[in-house]
Amino acid sequence: MATTLLEADLPGLPLRHRGKVRDVFELPADNDGPRLLIVATDRLSAFDVVLPDPIPGKGEMLCQISNFWFARTAHLVPNHLTGADVAGVLPPGVDPALYAQRAVVTRKLKPVPVEAIARGYVIGSGWKDYQRTGRISGIALPDGLRQAEKLPQPIFTPSTKAAVGDHDENIDFDTMVRTVGADLAEQVRDATLRLYAFAAEYAAERGIILADTKFEFGTDADGRLYVMDEMLTPDSSRYWPADQYQVGSSPPSYDKQFVRDYLETLDWDKTAPGPRLPPDVIERTRAKYAEALERLAGITT
Repeated sequence: MATTLLEADLPGLPLRHRGKVRDVFELPADNDGPRLLIVATDRLSAFDVVLPDPIPGKGEMLCQISNFWFARTAHLVPNHLTGADVAGVLPPGVDPALYAQRAVVTRKLKPVPVEAIARGYVIGSGWKDYQRTGRISGIALPDGLRQAEKLPQPIFTPSTKAAVGDHDENIDFDTMVRTVGADLAEQVRDATLRLYAFAAEYAAERGIILADTKFEFGTDADGRLYVMDEMLTPDSSRYWPADQYQVGSSPPSYDKQFVRDYLETLDWDKTAPGPRLPPDVIERTRAKYAEALERLAGITT
């Protein structure tokens, strides 16, 4: 039975960060070093604004999709999971059932201050950049590409990491090198494209196109790179049903499309506070996350 959680409340655990979706708490260090408890809530953001209504069970579904991909890709890039049992780190009196499927115990890493994005198709902000300049993140692309068209090969397009309420901005690779250094920038680029290629092939076998995706990376005290936060979820990725894909228009996706479409009909300036959502939009959005979880990971809710 799915649980609903708008905000994690864990008395005694220091709250390190409350993001758009995830609440991050400090845990006592163990033999492997500092640790965190990351909780995927049911909060939903659209146009970089956190909306007042949760999507029931969304955090559990996101966490399960991430964990599925972390396990499938551990041979490619190490990840932040420690494997420790969530119930064993919760404060006394907290219902473990509420957190069992939506929380993970992770290494505490130093975040790489850049969003790592892989694009296999020209869509979203990349499509807007291409229309304006013929490039995405400084990468020159062939003339005449149409919306949602597959690129000759996947590209790495980093962006800034914006604070809650602000918008990420695409940057070129040289800017990333100046930000994090050449060696780390190259490691992140290579890891991003390796993960994308693996996931895109896996998804294609299940009738799904992985158009693009965003990864977060961090380093440990020895400088080793890990993929962290969430991974290949409908929140961080653009998944399209292959049988509904058509070049020249934006295909439907396994994410908060219903929410965005509804919000576009309102007289709302896309700044906080966000509007309430009708029950049917909430349910249709929940169903899309559930479908993605089942088709990708074989897990039914």
